[in-house]
Amino acid sequence: MTVALPEKVVPGFSSGNATNKEVDVITFGCRLNAYESEAIKVRAREAQLRDAVVVNTCAVTAEAVRQSRQAIRKLRRERPGVRIIVTGCAAQTEPDTYASMAEVDAVLGNAEKLTAQAYADFGLGRAEKLRVNDIMSVRETASQMVDHFDGKTRAFLQVQNGCDHRCTFCIIPFGRGNSRSVGVGAVVEEARRLVENGFPEIVLTGVDLTSYGADLPGAPSLGQLVEKILKLVPDLRRLRLSSIDSIEADDHLMRAIAEEPRLMPHFHLSAQSGDDMILKRMKRRHGRRHTIAFCDEVRRRRPDAAFGADLIAGFPTETEEMFQNSMRLIEDAGLSTLHVFPFSPRKGTPAARMPQLPRATVKDRAARLRACGTAAQTARYDAMRGQRHSILVEKSGMGRTACFAPVEFSGEAQPGSFVTVTVSGRNGDHLVGELAG
Repeated sequence: MTVALPEKVVPGFSSGNATNKEVDVITFGCRLNAYESEAIKVRAREAQLRDAVVVNTCAVTAEAVRQSRQAIRKLRRERPGVRIIVTGCAAQTEPDTYASMAEVDAVLGNAEKLTAQAYADFGLGRAEKLRVNDIMSVRETASQMVDHFDGKTRAFLQVQNGCDHRCTFCIIPFGRGNSRSVGVGAVVEEARRLVENGFPEIVLTGVDLTSYGADLPGAPSLGQLVEKILKLVPDLRRLRLSSIDSIEADDHLMRAIAEEPRLMPHFHLSAQSGDDMILKRMKRRHGRRHTIAFCDEVRRRRPDAAFGADLIAGFPTETEEMFQNSMRLIEDAGLSTLHVFPFSPRKGTPAARMPQLPRATVKDRAARLRACGTAAQTARYDAMRGQRHSILVEKSGMGRTACFAPVEFSGEAQPGSFVTVTVSGRNGDHLVGELAG
């Protein structure tokens, strides 16, 4: 499966208006959680739930769980009268952890959170505190018909959920269930509706995005889905992919990368390590050479491509030499945006039973990986000086290039519009520039 946190790098939370009587949603974790949080708002609104907060949790690391519990306690102190509903991957994998918290009024599983009935029952006082069913029994993923994303100029679109793989470090399949896909027609319909509602850019999301379609009639691939969206939604200006497993990239996807300028040239890879022995112990399906070969081939087809990756530091049994292979992967594959995870043993996973490294070693290696990633990103941004880029404006004076580099620019432009900016330099972790012409 693909492990990725949103824009993403560390678990954190965001919420809606904390003063209204409607439902606020606090979101931890990945882009898929962000998408589902919007669906939760819709379902809760349909149920006419009021004066409640839904905490949509992440289970990818123990730290993510700790932060969600901390946020719940803080929320109760700040809003003693509000009803707190906890859901998401951590609620699915360890429901008793949250049900035992006095601050929590209800715990919903990952399937239950996307039904209006769950919130209708809660609103009428009929719900049991703990409602988490067997996620492995879920056989399909329905389109959630999310038409709006508060304060955003790009929309997320869930096309896949769950994962059939069992990486030794990962708890997420037990929070999400087995892989299941949204039908091509429903995806295209939702993409068309999002564009009609004013979103010029859509990000396709899933737990294991490149496994899309294997469970559908005819087994359409992710690349075929991309081709359909771009053909049938001609007014869509930009299409992005969230994290992908490069070894699953099909011929249709590779052709779209080469031939479709509306498919954005930024690719975030679920690499996890740059050492073959560690990848084998992780039970990953790719080797170091696969990651490098994919990046080389994409760069050959799309010279403006940029690459990011998830990397785990301090996996059990990792030697310094193995770690150095991950460090070298950054240069060898041309990675420039890293999401670094210090290894966090998750109860119930095989990796938790392997010989663990000292926490100080894990933290040190994570810091060194992040420093290497920062240097690579700085070099890429410095090389962009003097270039002209089309920018999707996200807010006043700020937007992103096609390769997802953030740019601060002088001049006025409306959020959601496109402007051309000449890059004049870099300010920390973002570019700076001026409107062209």
